[in-house]
Formats: sequence, C-alpha cells, structure tokens
Amino acid sequence: MIEIIGLTLDSLGSILIAYTAIKVHYRFRKEHKIDENVFSVMKREHVIGVLGIILIVLGYTLQMVKFF
Repeated sequence: MIEIIGLTLDSLGSILIAYTAIKVHYRFRKEHKIDENVFSVMKREHVIGVLGIILIVLGYTLQMVKFF
C-alpha cells in the first residue's frame, strides 16, 4: 500500500513540474514581454513547481521504506 502512495506522489510531483514549465513557456510566448502580470503568474507557478518537487521527494521516501 505504501508503495502505491509513493508512486502516486512521485507521479503527481512530476506532472506538477511539467505543468509549471509548460505554463511559463506558454505565458511568455503569448505575452512576448514580461510585465507584472507575467511575474505574478510565474510566482504562483513557482510555488506549484516547489510543491511538485516536495511530492517527488516524499514519494521517493515512501518507496524506500519498503527496502528497510
């Protein structure tokens, strides 16, 4: 059971990081400039990216529990 949770968190983290990268590139391509609106979106997406990294680390940790 704990392996499933670990894999799920790892997958969600990877998806969040990919989503963040895609959204930042899309916003920059659409706007063609960086203004306060783009900065505020980038800050929000930065938080999503950090959450994704935390989920990947947590998922990895839960998967490693089965080995010890």
